[in-house]
Amino acid sequence: MNTNYTGVLGILHLALVIWAAVSIINSGATQLQKVIWILLVLVFPLIGLIIWFLAGPKGR
Repeated sequence: MNTNYTGVLGILHLALVIWAAVSIINSGATQLQKVIWILLVLVFPLIGLIIWFLAGPKGR
C-alpha cells in the first residue's frame, strides 16, 4: 500500500513540476528570471512549487 501511494504522489509531483516549468517558460519573465524560477522549483521541490504558485511570473 505504501509503495503505491508513494508512486502516485511521485507521479503527481512530477506532473506539477513539468506544468510549472512549462508555465515559467511561457511567462513574460526575462530569461534570467525564468532560469532562476526553474532552478528554484527543481532544487526545492515542494517549497519551490509553493513559492512559484504564490509569487511566480504570471502569463505573458
